[in-house]
Amino acid sequence: MKISDILQDEFVSTKLQGKTKEEVLNSVIDLLKGSKKIKDLDKVREAIFEREKIMSTGVGKGFAIPHGKTDAVSDIVAAFAVTSEPVDFQSLDGEPVRLLFLLVGRDNMVGPHIKLLSRISRLMNKDEFRKKLLTAKSSSEIVQFFKDEEISYFDI
Repeated sequence: MKISDILQDEFVSTKLQGKTKEEVLNSVIDLLKGSKKIKDLDKVREAIFEREKIMSTGVGKGFAIPHGKTDAVSDIVAAFAVTSEPVDFQSLDGEPVRLLFLLVGRDNMVGPHIKLLSRISRLMNKDEFRKKLLTAKSSSEIVQFFKDEEISYFDI
């Protein structure tokens, strides 16, 4: 499964609002409101916040990858956002976050979930790619950046 298979324009924001970790998490989860794959958005929210309690998903370099598994989705869903302002995310490197990639999978889809987390992490580890995402003007531009980067980075 590719990132470009699950990330769609309508679930991407270039100016996500929120001043706290909780606010931006709620805002990025709310991007999924229109997804037909979501059975219960409140349960999705609960899964994401429960995972966040274990350890911050702020992995460093201004990036966080909030994720969780729940049967409140029918398939893997994703959202991506660039925050309007840097947000303290209790990141591993102590740096504030501006880029969030939300990934929600079903409880029984551990393999694809882990592979996608790994793929997202590898792409987001590239400084130039993160800079491009921060300057994107539209949702469709962000989705295209992911498609292009994925093609050049992985054998698909």
